[in-house]
Amino acid sequence: MNKKLEMIGPLVLVRGAGEQASGVGWALAKAGFRVLMTEVANPLMVRWPVCFGTAVVKGTWQVEEISSRLVTKPGAWAAAWQEGIIPILIDPNLDCLSELKPTFLVDAILAKRNLGTRRDMAVRTIGLGPGFTAGENVDLVVETNRGHHLARLIYSGPAEPNTGIPGEIGGFAKERVIYTPKAGVFRAMRSIGEQVEKGDCVGVIDDDGGSTKVLATLHGVLRGLLLNNTPVGAAVKLGDIDPRGKKEYCFTISEKARAIGGAVLLSIMESGLLSPLSLKTT
Repeated sequence: MNKKLEMIGPLVLVRGAGEQASGVGWALAKAGFRVLMTEVANPLMVRWPVCFGTAVVKGTWQVEEISSRLVTKPGAWAAAWQEGIIPILIDPNLDCLSELKPTFLVDAILAKRNLGTRRDMAVRTIGLGPGFTAGENVDLVVETNRGHHLARLIYSGPAEPNTGIPGEIGGFAKERVIYTPKAGVFRAMRSIGEQVEKGDCVGVIDDDGGSTKVLATLHGVLRGLLLNNTPVGAAVKLGDIDPRGKKEYCFTISEKARAIGGAVLLSIMESGLLSPLSLKTT
């Protein structure tokens, strides 16, 4: 049996509970911080097996032996921390902020723009990727663009601009991502972890006009696919194919999310806001 996590350190509020946010939440929870993650009521999570935000749909979820749980009542997060569980709160507008008073706030929504995070929301605020400028709307920025500067801490200025092109994996970039051909309700026909060939039907989009097939864009493993019966808009990311063909990669935190999580942890540890005993006392 795994040892229960001791979440007794300073409170970190993480906006978002998707793939990259979950890498952050995982690293901070392992380090003993009291982590609370917020989400929208209907999150679109392509790599949902490695997202703590899957608890919004499932009630509870586990990523690499750390559990999350949807909480709906004010103050319910304290009980989750006592159990070594990350609480997930549906609160995109951060109505909980005045009650929580977090020491640290991490905007990990990855919206490529700032959706309202301000420096005065916590003692120290951290933004991931485009949309944030260190010294202006946040205290520090973490680079999220794949490549040489991934996970670099930026103390002044912005992250690299959004390229609009997915990061390269196994020699493929844009072609490895599947987008919805129209708005409707997605029905999955394949499962994450399955091998697919280019042109295989991975699901359909249903609307009043009928059903439209969604086809695999290349050969590889389905690394991500929206949950069955998910309402979607047009041109929304629906799936992700990994040409490396490693099924186990589908169910573990990616190297990108792990690097970003480590960078956020480092930024907090070097912030000067932690006493030597801060992770050992309530």
